[in-house]
Amino acid sequence: MSQDSSKPLSLKECVGYACGDVASNFYWRVFDVFLFIFYTDVFGLPAAAVGTMMLVTRIVDAFSDPLMGAISDRTQTRFGKFRPYLLWGIIPLIAAGVLTFTVPETNDSGKLVWAYGTYIFMMLAYTFINVPYGALLGVITSDSQQRTKLTSFRFIGAFTGGSLVAYFTPELVNILGDGDEKLGWQLTMFIYGIIAAGLFIISFLSTKERIISLNTQPVTVKQDIQDLLHNKPWVVLFLLALIIMMTITLRGSSGTFYFKYYVGREDLIGQFTLVYMIALAIGAAITPFLTRLLDKRQLLLLLMALVVLFSTLFYFIPRENLLLIFGLQFLIGLCLGPKSPLVFSMYADTADFSEWKYGRRATAMIFSAAAFSQKLGGALAGGVMGWLLGSLGYQANQQQSAGSELGIVLLMSLLPAAFALLSVLVIYFYPLNANTLQSIQQDLTLKRKELLNHGSR
Repeated sequence: MSQDSSKPLSLKECVGYACGDVASNFYWRVFDVFLFIFYTDVFGLPAAAVGTMMLVTRIVDAFSDPLMGAISDRTQTRFGKFRPYLLWGIIPLIAAGVLTFTVPETNDSGKLVWAYGTYIFMMLAYTFINVPYGALLGVITSDSQQRTKLTSFRFIGAFTGGSLVAYFTPELVNILGDGDEKLGWQLTMFIYGIIAAGLFIISFLSTKERIISLNTQPVTVKQDIQDLLHNKPWVVLFLLALIIMMTITLRGSSGTFYFKYYVGREDLIGQFTLVYMIALAIGAAITPFLTRLLDKRQLLLLLMALVVLFSTLFYFIPRENLLLIFGLQFLIGLCLGPKSPLVFSMYADTADFSEWKYGRRATAMIFSAAAFSQKLGGALAGGVMGWLLGSLGYQANQQQSAGSELGIVLLMSLLPAAFALLSVLVIYFYPLNANTLQSIQQDLTLKRKELLNHGSR
């Protein structure tokens, strides 16, 4: 590892790292926007059963994240700890994507078993490649502002990939399936897998692991977990990520239902999601500028407060007012866009805090536990969504009852607003401000230099 961990990052490395999240969003955005309605309207499962399945499978998968973090933290290769997984995980990811969107010719019970098995496989394959990818952020640079810059590039890439998926997926399914939705989904996911593979290879070739750990002695997984639980900044972020993911997942997954059944304009689903993704990308792009004006904590407080306001207003929009529907969706996306660069940059800061306080650095464990909280939040949101729609009488591919329509509107407005309000309360407890971080990172830089000088003697 070199000593240049605080130097400005090149454009090539920032773009190369971002390619990894473009790749990831050829899967994640499909899950976020289309998976629920695929399971109800194409696969043929009841909404309540889908909600329960998503909760169970994602909780199972979420526990795999810390395990994957522990494994990758202990990986030693000439390419580093985390970069090799960008290559090793490609084939499982392609296979899992196709199988998840394959509809077997069997009875309802057999379909449910297939859905459980393939979705668990899908999420484990995603974890295998995405946890090390996320942890890579924590060892590319030690400079907090550079991390914010890198995460901004990352999530511009994520939202670009997500925009492409949101806009082109319905058309690709129609074109490739030629009237057969089941075949269309299989072929679409195969194409997405090939594209993602090329992007992960670019990310592997473009990045470099630089940060050296101050502790070279073996540490148990139990010790890693104890360090996490005593890391107050990380605990706050864990809760925050869970709550914000519930906000995002509720709105993202219900948008397809909102336009198909409430607005009555299924043809606008792609454009609606594209507008949202463009707003997210703009928000991510301006994050480094915003963090020069406001502390990360202050900025998150402001943005999530605005999400509360705009999501609440969404409840009152008449279904005929498309301009206002699209406009508020754009504003919500603009506010949520900086959230991901901010929070993931803050996770890297908590890794510094842990190393500074305990002398141990478990970068992948910190990022994998972050993924755990996000998946748990998504699982809870999926459960809430399925149970609410099921209890209010949702029926796939039919005219919805007044109760079902109300549930769809609530999922797009007041429910995510409530979780966004809860996130505002949680942010107040985050303790790392800019001055504290600067002091911690200066101290760590001196210790790393001393360690390198001692090793060169």
